[in-house]
Amino acid sequence: MATLTILEFPDARLRTKAQPVTEFGAELARLVADMFETMYAAPGIGLAATQVNVHRQLLVLDVSEEKNAPHVLVNPRVVAKDGIQVYQEGCLSVPGIYADVERANQITVEAQDADGKPYTLQADGLLAVCIQHEMDHLAGRLFVDYLSPLKREMVRKKLEKQRRSA
Repeated sequence: MATLTILEFPDARLRTKAQPVTEFGAELARLVADMFETMYAAPGIGLAATQVNVHRQLLVLDVSEEKNAPHVLVNPRVVAKDGIQVYQEGCLSVPGIYADVERANQITVEAQDADGKPYTLQADGLLAVCIQHEMDHLAGRLFVDYLSPLKREMVRKKLEKQRRSA
């Protein structure tokens, strides 16, 4: 396994729309393992392939405290949503920045596992937020897109300043 490089806002590659995964096998399994290693090391609770410059519809997540409840969603689609929740989100591609984002409270997702087997997942609370957040990455969106243009520009400048001083 290997730790992958996570792209950071405002990198234009984060705006790339992911394409469906069509080949399942050893290469995909290796990518999934590398993404989990990268996510846990960051540390984070979710990671979309887009964030590691692989533009395929794949995301991994684990919202458990013990880091023992991993989920792999390949070609995910939200087929139902209900309710509204506001959650303070952060992002590995926008380090150190947190903001309130409104999302559905409950979702039903159809996806495939790493072997290509279809399944349905019902999620609420943090798991639902995380899935929606990571699926945004697959569509080329970031949580900062939910902020006002002024706040988004402030985030960009803050990250730029952090990079210069690092």
